[in-house]
Amino acid sequence: MEHTHEYEILVNRSKGFLKIAEYALNNGLHDLACFSAEQAVQLHIKAQLLKLIGDYPRTHHIRLLIARLLEVLPARKKSTLQEYVKTNRARLSELEDAYIMARYTTKTYTQEDAEEIVDFAKEVINKVEEIVG
Repeated sequence: MEHTHEYEILVNRSKGFLKIAEYALNNGLHDLACFSAEQAVQLHIKAQLLKLIGDYPRTHHIRLLIARLLEVLPARKKSTLQEYVKTNRARLSELEDAYIMARYTTKTYTQEDAEEIVDFAKEVINKVEEIVG
C-alpha cells in the first residue's frame, strides 16, 4: 500500500480529534466538542478512502465522503453502509452541520447536544471501520 503513511496520519488525527471532543465535552466546551467530533469522523472516512482507492475528495461534507465510500465498496459492504446511512440520515446531517455551526455561527450546543454528537461520532467511526475492515 503506497499511502500507508498518509493513512496513518489521518487515522491518528481522527483519534486525536476524538480525544479533543471528549476533553471538550468533559470540560463544558460543547461547541468545540461538536466540532471536534465532526472532524474525527471526517478524517476517519478520508483515511478509509485513502486506504481503499489512494485518494479522497477534498470536502468537509461527511455525507459526500460517505457517498464516495459507497461508490467504491463491494456490494455486500455497500448495502450495509447504505442501510446505516438511511437509518441515520438526520443524525449524519446534524453531525455534518457541526462543522459550520460550531465555528461560524452563534448557535450554541448544550451538554446534551454535545454528548449525543460525540457518542454518534464514535458510532459512525466504529461502523465505518467495521464495514470497511
